[in-house]
Amino acid sequence: MLAARRATVTRTLGARRVQEGEEVPVRIEVRAAGLPFPGGEVRDALVRRPVELRAGGRGVRIDARARFDRRGVHRLTPSRVTVTDPLGLCGRVVPGVRDGAELLVLPRIEPVLSSTAGDETGRRSRGRVTGLAATELDGVGALRDGTPASRVYWHAVARGGDPLERRFRPDGDGRPLIALDPRSPASIEDLDAAVRAAASLAVHLAGEGGCWLLLPDSRRPVAIEPSLGSWPALHARLAMVTDRAAPALAELAGRRGAIVLVSARRRDRPPAALRHGGASPVLVVPGALPGRRASFTVAGCTGYASGRPARRASAGAVAR
Repeated sequence: MLAARRATVTRTLGARRVQEGEEVPVRIEVRAAGLPFPGGEVRDALVRRPVELRAGGRGVRIDARARFDRRGVHRLTPSRVTVTDPLGLCGRVVPGVRDGAELLVLPRIEPVLSSTAGDETGRRSRGRVTGLAATELDGVGALRDGTPASRVYWHAVARGGDPLERRFRPDGDGRPLIALDPRSPASIEDLDAAVRAAASLAVHLAGEGGCWLLLPDSRRPVAIEPSLGSWPALHARLAMVTDRAAPALAELAGRRGAIVLVSARRRDRPPAALRHGGASPVLVVPGALPGRRASFTVAGCTGYASGRPARRASAGAVAR
């Protein structure tokens, strides 16, 4: 097939990182450098059906959109063109450029919803500082650009003075910490739900003043500031989480800040390493636990306060 000898097939992706369920623009271009194509078809894993190569044509451009519903690295096989004679008696395959194309699919970020939104507790929680994001107050100061409304010192505004903000001690242990335990899920869907919940809570609490995230393959948590400067790297690491790594929960004993344990297993209580610590942990599991009052839901998971009853409303205030 003379027409296939110098033919080229290239594929261009509109993005290399997307969240679960997002569409990725894809462009495939086939060009004949010599004789026109006598016929054939173009196949690509990102295009649902083969695309016909018109007889006598010198190429084709295909614009499509692909969607990936599972997080992780997706290694894409090259496009392929089969050039055939008009009768289909013989043909030649032209492989696309082997560019080692990979696409990283990130866990989807979903809203955190209060389970008490319909009662008086829920209405009160929406109007105050997020319970889990509370840290030790260290006075007030001039209002800075980008300060969340939850930290504005409204009493000063009400008195007609200059706007002020509440300042908190820069002690990492005072901010909430999210720990992800991906071990022993009942299904891959439960594991993915737990990863989405951890990612969603991290973004939510970062917007409330910052938080910490402890990943299963780390011994130390990483800070996430309201600016989300560290978030892209953490988001990518969450995309690669498997059910084989264990978080260093023993390192968290004695923390003063709130601890949120996101478990891929539907356990009914936090592990002993957290129950005997200085903080009252919040447990987040896929689905729901029967007979337990939920504090919030996120990404197909449910959060439960496991401390004293007085702490329950505070944990429920994760969602406004």
